[in-house]
Amino acid sequence: MCRALTVLCVAEDAESLLALKRAAVSADWELAPGACSEAEALEQLESEHPHVVVVFGAFGPLVEAIRDRVPYVRIVADRDLPGANAVVASLAEVRAAVTGLPRPGGPVRGG
Repeated sequence: MCRALTVLCVAEDAESLLALKRAAVSADWELAPGACSEAEALEQLESEHPHVVVVFGAFGPLVEAIRDRVPYVRIVADRDLPGANAVVASLAEVRAAVTGLPRPGGPVRGG
């Protein structure tokens, strides 16, 4: 059985979560409902089984808890948090970070 890539967005409040989900939405993957607290995020981690978690805000303990529970999940954050796979400087970089692409201005590939 093949399953679409699922992305869980976590932000500090409902308005920030909506902006983050808008930045993360893509035809290439599904978005989980999203969370505004550590408890909601951990609940959705269990129920939605996301492949990627995008965390915007002061969620250091959450990132550690996610890493402990699901070591293979890709974690994208808006700040340098232990356990995050990628750090983005803005909402505009979220989609590329979900797929693991380098940030703009990153490595140049010759043709």
